[in-house]
Amino acid sequence: MSRTLIRYWAYDQCLQNRKIKYSWKDLLRKANEASEEAGYEPIKKTMFYKDIHAMQAPPYRAPIETIREGRDAYYRYSDPTFSIKNQKLNELEAEELKSALMVLSRFKGMPQFDWVNEIIPKIEQQFGLSNESSDIIGFDENVDLKGMEFFGELFNAILYKKPLIIDYQSFKSTEPKAFEISPYYLKQHNNRWFLFGQVERFPGLTVLSLDRIETIKDSKAEYIKNTSYDFDEY
Repeated sequence: MSRTLIRYWAYDQCLQNRKIKYSWKDLLRKANEASEEAGYEPIKKTMFYKDIHAMQAPPYRAPIETIREGRDAYYRYSDPTFSIKNQKLNELEAEELKSALMVLSRFKGMPQFDWVNEIIPKIEQQFGLSNESSDIIGFDENVDLKGMEFFGELFNAILYKKPLIIDYQSFKSTEPKAFEISPYYLKQHNNRWFLFGQVERFPGLTVLSLDRIETIKDSKAEYIKNTSYDFDEY
């Protein structure tokens, strides 16, 4: 589960409660307790308010209200039966999800993404969406590029937090080197794909280009959780 969703679920549980009055400080404390328990860094007041505004916006549309009592104020759901865990997709959100899945389906031929082609018709049937889709985005990647055969395996390793041993041939070395890495993020830049992750013996992020990867195998090492990096900034 992402660090953001961990915080949202902590808020959600508190905002449903009609017996306890939660101030912003109380909600922040609950979110940080849940974050630290999951191995993430605590957040500050500014991020708390960003979280609340994000929960009030689509897709959650959480009915969060502020109740003032003198100088004090506390937060709750105006509808105590509301929960972000129970929200269903509307037609627009389903269409957006379908579009996102179609982006992934561009990696056809990779067995790790076969499920995408199976789930799109189910979404179309449930929400009555058009199945006459045409490309509306131009992609500059080529799935036949060297290293793209590792994309699905790396994607799953990030998703399921599995450490890997990657044999990597850099431009500077004459022989491949083995990196035992906890993978965090995949990013495309200038028609090349890069893996961001943590190697225990290095202090900062390690960045590996997929087209320089020779082999990948599972590692028995413990996965190092990402507690320091926000990849929205990369």
